[in-house]
Amino acid sequence: IEVIAAAQRALDTHGAGLSSVRFICGTQDIHKTLEQKIASFHEREDSILYASCFDANAGIFEALLTPEDALISDELNHASIIDGVRLCKAQKHRFKHMDMADLEEKLKQVSSARMKMIVTDGVFSMDGDVAPLGDICDLADKYNALVFVDECHATGFFGKTGRGTEEYLGIRNRVDIINSTLGKALGGASGGYTTGPKEVIQLLRQKSRPYLFSNTLPPPVVASASKVIDLLMAKSDLTARVAANTTLFRTRMTEAGFKILGSNHPICPVFLEDARLASDFAEEMLEKGIYVIGFSFPVVPKGKARIRVQLSAVHTTEDVNRCVDAFIEIGKRKGVIH
Repeated sequence: IEVIAAAQRALDTHGAGLSSVRFICGTQDIHKTLEQKIASFHEREDSILYASCFDANAGIFEALLTPEDALISDELNHASIIDGVRLCKAQKHRFKHMDMADLEEKLKQVSSARMKMIVTDGVFSMDGDVAPLGDICDLADKYNALVFVDECHATGFFGKTGRGTEEYLGIRNRVDIINSTLGKALGGASGGYTTGPKEVIQLLRQKSRPYLFSNTLPPPVVASASKVIDLLMAKSDLTARVAANTTLFRTRMTEAGFKILGSNHPICPVFLEDARLASDFAEEMLEKGIYVIGFSFPVVPKGKARIRVQLSAVHTTEDVNRCVDAFIEIGKRKGVIH
């Protein structure tokens, strides 16, 4: 209610949109305030807003890296990272998913590069697994590399106060550059951002094409995101509720015999392998009033179909238990569990 009210006030006071990019007449006081709040929330020096995190990922690597540089990316990084990487002229390498030995080998191979950047998701959305950022940062320190993390599936709800993967792993302030979204926990409408050293943000304001050539974020979107950050910085009851719901769901589902992928993250993929089974299972869940989605090829590899369940602070304990009960009933009927 508070977030909706903030958006409605901004619509009245600042309008529906500015018909402009940021550097012409697309910057209002609330845009600058939100950028300051984002930087403060992540304990960084500065931040820059984009129309989406897809745009943030599309605009960062080309702006920062040259042919003299090297970029090393996790093989399962999000599509937006892959597309952003394709746009830059740096040497490009992929390391096996969360494989630190392979990452170190790639770092050795690019030792002569002017600048080296390790690129990873903080949380991988298809599997719900958490990148070993501590180990990645240790290797970055050893080989003098920068660390870039996409936190779209962590910001606002993962970690004790919602500050994401760094906080969850107890390594706050070790990552150099963070990209994330306003389109999930921080308002849920649209928008993305980059946060990090002031010099990096200043360079992006001059060179990042999606920032320079895309319309500014609408005031209601800015205001709603700003209000969510206020709520997160004031108290952590929402993130605590997400964590409790996650533990309840994962514990009960595992005890029932289901295979739940990933770490203790609110993205909970229920692994079923067969694509038709995942689709039919999801349809039967919907008949019971529970909306979950079956994921299969090409979104995930063949033979690795799953139903992705996403827990939130809105869900009550009764909601979670009803969902698990439905999974158990349908799972027994289909022979997934016994």
